[in-house]
This record gives sequence, C-alpha cells and structure tokens, in this order.
Amino acid sequence: MRGFAVLTEVLQRVADARGGILGVEPRLVIEPDESWTPAAELVREPYTLLAELADETAARWNAPRHVGAALFWKTYGYWHTLPMVLGWALDGKVPLMRLRDTYLKVSAAGVTLAATRVSWGSGAGAIGEALAESQAPLVKALGSLAKVGERTLWGSTAEAVAHPLTSIVEGDYMRLLREVGPPVDGLIEPAGDGYFRRTCCLWITLPDVEPCGSCCVLRPQNRPARPTA
Repeated sequence: MRGFAVLTEVLQRVADARGGILGVEPRLVIEPDESWTPAAELVREPYTLLAELADETAARWNAPRHVGAALFWKTYGYWHTLPMVLGWALDGKVPLMRLRDTYLKVSAAGVTLAATRVSWGSGAGAIGEALAESQAPLVKALGSLAKVGERTLWGSTAEAVAHPLTSIVEGDYMRLLREVGPPVDGLIEPAGDGYFRRTCCLWITLPDVEPCGSCCVLRPQNRPARPTA
C-alpha cells in the first residue's frame, strides 16, 4: 500500500530528526517480545499498571498523581493519535491500532507504541471511531483513578490532532477536529500560524516551568467565544 509506505517514511524522518526518539514504531507493526506490554492491561481493573505509569510520571516531575496522570496521557495520546492524523493528511487513509492489538513500553519518548496488526480506515470518521475504541477507555480509567477531568485529557488528544498538522505535514486541523466531533471538537482555537488549547495539560502547575506555547493561560482574554450554534 503506497499510503503506508509514505506514512512510514514520514514517521522515520521524524524519528531521525529527533535523534531516533519517537513514541511510535515508524512501521507501526511489531512482533512483541518481553519488553512490550499489551495496552489492554492499562484498562484492567484495578488499573495497577496504569497507576504505576501515572505515579512514575508524577514522581519524575515532583507532581501530584492527577498531574502525573494528565502528563502521562499527553504523551500516550499524542503518539497514538499521530499516525492517524498524518495518514489523514497524506492521503486520507487512517492506520488503526486497536486497543486489543496495541503494545507499549516505557522509552526515551515517554512511551513507545506499536501494534501486532494495523487495519485501515478512511477519513475523519475512522479517527473518531478509533478514539472511542482505543482512547476513551483509557481516558475514563485515568479519570477514575486519578480524579483528573476527562475534558482535560481530551484536550491533549485534540492538540495531538493540531500539532502534527502545523509542524510535520500541513493540514487543516480545525476541519479535522470538526469532522471528528466530540469529544475533541471545540478544544483548540487557531491563532495566526499556531493555536491555543482551551484546556490545560497541567504542565503549568509544576514548579518553576514555563507554559507550553499553546497553553490556555496564554490565550488573549478578549478573543470572542466561538458561537455554539
């Protein structure tokens, strides 16, 4: 499939530009060894593995658990969303790493994701279905485990739609967010060549850090709200 070849070439270029550090395997598909863990384990109650990852992230930044959970999700959600968004922008074909097929391991990128098999969808509808199938269970589990708002977490997924289309492959991220719809539509606001989030990833709550360039606290407060209808 030509689209797959182009997508993997783009992912490999991104990895090379980052010194080999990428949170998704450029070819997406692996034969997992003992270093990989099924992502489905993250949503297995009582969420032992998910709690460990959230707490490890919190400890790394000397943060409370809910902040660690939000920052873990910002990483996981970005790398899971990235291939779908790039595929949509390149030729409309969307690679789907379903939860039951997805594996992860802790890495220099935070986490690295891959799958034992990838199926293909088309358009924004396929991305919306993938978010419902593969991300919504994790968002709900993190919300329950760490008492972090689901809208906060979905804001990071929304940014994972916008960021690649402003920094890797040019694309109309606002159109894509609208077409995907809830829970990501309405969480990003365009601003010149960039954008602002309408929710906070909670990075700014850490001591002695600068806000992200897209942070909602940097949004001009006199911007008119988008009409709701």
